[in-house]
Amino acid sequence: MGNGIAHVFAMNGFSVSMIDISQQALEKGMQTIAANLDRMVKKELIKEEDKTATLGRIRTFTQIPEGVGNADLVVEAATENVTLKLDIFRQLDLSAPAGAVLATNTSSISITRIAAATKRPEKVIGMHFMNPVPVMKLVEVIRGYATSDEVTKTIMELSRTLGKVPVEVNDYPGFVANRILMPMLNEAIYSLYEGRGWGGGDRHGDETRHGPSHGAAAIGRFYWAGRLPFHPPGATRWVWAAEIRPLSATGQYGDRRQAGSEGGRGFLPVHPRLQGRSGVAGFSHCLRVFASTIFPKSCIAW
Repeated sequence: MGNGIAHVFAMNGFSVSMIDISQQALEKGMQTIAANLDRMVKKELIKEEDKTATLGRIRTFTQIPEGVGNADLVVEAATENVTLKLDIFRQLDLSAPAGAVLATNTSSISITRIAAATKRPEKVIGMHFMNPVPVMKLVEVIRGYATSDEVTKTIMELSRTLGKVPVEVNDYPGFVANRILMPMLNEAIYSLYEGRGWGGGDRHGDETRHGPSHGAAAIGRFYWAGRLPFHPPGATRWVWAAEIRPLSATGQYGDRRQAGSEGGRGFLPVHPRLQGRSGVAGFSHCLRVFASTIFPKSCIAW
């Protein structure tokens, strides 16, 4: 999602420093931004000169100190790994200007815990964009225990400047979007697992693009089960209500780090015409994680 966040800021006139772990990753991110801008030009949403200007506002870096040295705002969008995020925020705290706001795009990790890794907890806040960032309007603005009113107001106003619809929420399990979404996805998987029937009904009946079962398959069990309540002692994320539990039968696939159809593996069968495809087609249909046990004849081999 990092490239989508960079895209939106740059398109709205902000100078952007995009940081990633390698030059190859940065080049891929810039290619994605350029392709998305081309799509907008084709749809006549922007002009060619707008695309050129947007790309011209983005600089790329592979080192955090170089990328954030003059930043007023940092939006971290690393993978949902608490150890990684805490390490990044320690580095950001050392490298970013004292007045810079440090935001995280996390969808599940406590803002208060992330803020505690810094010496500026009052300037740490959640800024949870929805995917795909250039398209989706909602931004969850999450206050940590120490987040100041001034920082919260600034991020709310900034989100509106970006053309988004910000919703202020507090630092509770799942915030709001995932507190609602993840139990629905989990129940969809139970419906499939318990043999209640499957014909794509949830996709056509809930007025969403892909429905809860396809949505869960697309984002991957390792992602969504990590936001549900079943955690062993020492777990790094919160425990939700006891009655909401991730489907245990998917555990072995989560342990294998199946990333969902966006990452090439989901848990529903893949239509032959869509094999090998990714992106929008992958999110909607390329669904592969534990289908070898449920649909063994119609799924792509591991």
